[in-house]
Amino acid sequence: MGKVLYTDFEGLDSIIDTMMDNPQFKKAVARTNLFNMWDKILPEKFRQKSRPYSMLPGGVMVIACETPVIAQELSFRKILLLQKFQPYLKSMQMKVCDLKFDPKKWIA
Repeated sequence: MGKVLYTDFEGLDSIIDTMMDNPQFKKAVARTNLFNMWDKILPEKFRQKSRPYSMLPGGVMVIACETPVIAQELSFRKILLLQKFQPYLKSMQMKVCDLKFDPKKWIA
C-alpha cells in the first residue's frame, strides 16, 4: 500500500468564511445569539421556567413557558421585556416587535 499524502486541505478560516456567506447560516447564528440574550433581560425567578422557542414572521418571538401562570406573568411584563431587549437588538441589528408566551411549547 502506497503512502497517502494529504496536501490539499481546506483551512478552517476558509470553511468558516464559506459558512458565513450562507444567509441561512447567518440567520441561525443571529437567532441563537438573540435567544442567548433572553436570560440577560429576564427576572431571575423566570429564567428556569421559560426559554425562547422560535421566531415568527414580523419579528414575533415565541417563548416557551413551563406553565400557563408563567406565560401570563411574563405577558404582564411584555412591554418592559421588549424595552430591555432593545439595546441587544440594536447591537445585533435585529428586530423583535412582539413576544408570544406559549406554555404548549414547553418541553421538560
